[in-house]
Amino acid sequence: MNTPLPAPSAPVPLGSARLTALAAACCLLLLTGCSGTTSSGSDMDTAGGSGDRIKITLVTHGAEGDDFWELVRKGAEAAAAKDGVDLTYASDSDAAGQAELVRNAVSDRVDGIAVTLAKPQAMKDPVARAKAAGIPVVGLNSGIDAWRSAGLLEYFGQDESVAGRAVGDRLDGLGAKHALCVIHERGNIALEARCAGVKKTFTGETEMLYVDGTDMDAMTATVAARLRQEPDIDEVIANGAQFALAAVQATEKAGSKAKVATFDLNKDLVTAVRDGSVQFAVDQQPYLQGYLAVDGLWLYKTNGNLSGGGVSPVLTGPAFVTKTNVAQVARFAAAGTR
Repeated sequence: MNTPLPAPSAPVPLGSARLTALAAACCLLLLTGCSGTTSSGSDMDTAGGSGDRIKITLVTHGAEGDDFWELVRKGAEAAAAKDGVDLTYASDSDAAGQAELVRNAVSDRVDGIAVTLAKPQAMKDPVARAKAAGIPVVGLNSGIDAWRSAGLLEYFGQDESVAGRAVGDRLDGLGAKHALCVIHERGNIALEARCAGVKKTFTGETEMLYVDGTDMDAMTATVAARLRQEPDIDEVIANGAQFALAAVQATEKAGSKAKVATFDLNKDLVTAVRDGSVQFAVDQQPYLQGYLAVDGLWLYKTNGNLSGGGVSPVLTGPAFVTKTNVAQVARFAAAGTR
């Protein structure tokens, strides 16, 4: 803030040279009042400082065009807009490709990186490079059992094993006897943990079916074929909203009476829960995951904050969405944020 100079008691004629010097001094004063400095010897900037905009890169394993990851991205963009962050979003469903995107962010000398750990081993080297370069890294969505050993500062997401066990309990309450848990990405630890959790608590039979999540037609055909082979399957558990909708089509093609439930949510799935074609959804709030990851890095850089104290994950789920409460989230889903 500039302090006004006191006016002289009487006008003083100024030559052109003195006018030029005074104008230059005023400009310098204004520039000094409107700019700030960024500390260069620390991982953190001074809280409340108005230094250069923080640059954050968010790297996920999401497939292009996947509705779930669009929600993550929207949440991250909302936090970036609030915090004045320059955000770059990048994704690659291939583990090696995702790792290379993180290495690129390290080479670009960004101020912070948020990353998913669907396949933690593949991310070990790029995360180590980021740490060696003094770049803080937080985790989100996948890798709740791996983020601390990987050296990440914070983690935002759902405990997939807990979510899976909750689904198993719910299936028991619904009287199900034979569940088919569909995994659309082999080796993804989050999906594996969900289905393993279901198997732990569900007293009926649980079997896993691996499908190609990048080919919806093939996935629908594979699920339908399995339902024809095992007509006693009475519950299909999907691991994503679009996969649940494909599973509904599969039950129709197979002439199966199996019910469909799913992890994750989008606006189309909300409609399906409302009309009863999908029994329930487990919402891990992907918008919130993206938002908290970016906001968490900003808070760490500007104020040294560590969500969960750097030792506990910040849980965003699970929350069950059923026909009885779906109206509460429907308007947010319609806006593209749930």
